[in-house]
Amino acid sequence: MVGGYQDRKGVWHGYIWERGKKPVTLDDPEGNGTFTDAFGINYNGAIRVVGYYINSSGNSVGFLYNPKTKTKFTDITGPPGATSSWASEINDKGWVVGWYADSSGAQQGFLLRGKSYTTLEVPGATATNALGINNKGNIDLGWVNSKNAWEGALTKDFGKTYKILNVPGAGPDGTEASYINNEGDLTFWWFDSAGQSHGALCPKCDPNDPKYYKFGYPKAVATYPNGINDRNTFVGWYQTESGGPYSGFKATFK
Repeated sequence: MVGGYQDRKGVWHGYIWERGKKPVTLDDPEGNGTFTDAFGINYNGAIRVVGYYINSSGNSVGFLYNPKTKTKFTDITGPPGATSSWASEINDKGWVVGWYADSSGAQQGFLLRGKSYTTLEVPGATATNALGINNKGNIDLGWVNSKNAWEGALTKDFGKTYKILNVPGAGPDGTEASYINNEGDLTFWWFDSAGQSHGALCPKCDPNDPKYYKFGYPKAVATYPNGINDRNTFVGWYQTESGGPYSGFKATFK
């Protein structure tokens, strides 16, 4: 698994944690050790990690970490015109999704295949974040509607068409689809009427007939599920009190 942590000086670092081993810190060298966060790791084979760092100009830049290469870290800058970028997930084909901001501050999702970028933008969205991609190329997204609420979406044809997915009972802040695995299981954040986040899972999610299972970390006020693997194990973070520190968790859906 991968993620980020904040040290006692308030600095954020990425990490990679292999089973049976101790966590290893990932700091993009271009970030000068001031801010790095790891978001996603591929499903199988050689380890490849994506995330973002803050450069010396204060802008976010996506990165790809591959321990088998000489340089290890490679920038993912987004399509032409991007001023900031965030890389969120990578599949076994090396396809990367994320989002970027242009000079006006508008955010759109992207898909990077090889050296070619495809912009992902849900129709009617004021902002779109591409968050997960599986080996079939299915991509889940979070997007902001005209009422400034989050909604979820899924595209199976690289952004030609989108299916909207929202957890029933969500409050005015809405729903955000977080990650997808190769089985088509989707995790969600959904926000209650007080604006607190909770988790939901849509197993083998059929956009035409979705089934949602809501959950929360025990005694937590907020739960944020993120990456999910092909064994129905997912990870994320939670808070036990509003405004309190974040802690990570791992859970299995049975």
